[in-house]
Order: sequence, then structure tokens, then C-alpha cells
Amino acid sequence: VQVVESGGGSVQLGGSLRLSCVASGRTEKLFAMAWFRQAPGKERHFVSAIRWTDDTTYWRDLLYYKDSVKGRFTISRDKAANTVFLQMTNLKSEDSGVYVCAAVNDYAANLTLENQYDYWGQGTQVIVSS
Repeated sequence: VQVVESGGGSVQLGGSLRLSCVASGRTEKLFAMAWFRQAPGKERHFVSAIRWTDDTTYWRDLLYYKDSVKGRFTISRDKAANTVFLQMTNLKSEDSGVYVCAAVNDYAANLTLENQYDYWGQGTQVIVSS
């Protein structure tokens, strides 16, 4: 499986960006995908994840967010296109960094942990300036 991000760029405080992550290859076993952020000189941190379920009675995705982005970021996916989106609004300076997409097959107990993921993209940079 390969994952490729796009959509980063420079934006002013309070602005919006939408990041995309496309998964390709043997994607039929994917369990979840996520976004992590790494600021310069800092460790990489979890931002958001989406775990899809195929419940025939009530199909829905399970969404996870870092507390600091709740209410401002929205994760979603286009199932047919194997693409996950991260809509970011009301951006703050602390949101700046390289956003990296990750994917995991079969199962993950804790989607906020890096070591749960099997595949990683190269990242796309987001710069929020005043």
C-alpha cells in the first residue's frame, strides 16, 4: 500500500485548508487511516484518524481527533477513491507543521499511536502565518 498526501500550503491565521491522502495498491485490508503532524524540531503527534466499518445495518465511520483540533478539523473519506480528507478551519499558528498520512491493515488497538500504522506517506507542509 502506498499513501500520498497533497493539499498543504501557506495560509493566514484563521484560514482553511483541505488535505488529501490517497491510498493505492492492496487497499482491501485497510482498517483505518490517520493524520499526524510534525513541527520543526518536535516529535510527531497524532491529529486525527478515521476507522471505517462496514456494518450492513448502520454503516458509519468512526472518527478520532486530538483535543486541540476538535471543532476545527474534520476528517472524512471517499471510499470509492480510497481517499481520506482533513478539512482544517480556523487555523492557528500551532497547527503549522508537516502533515503525514498513515494507514493500517486489519486492526489497531489505539489509533493515536504511531506504532500502530503500517504505511506512511512523505508528508505535506502546512504553514500558518499572521
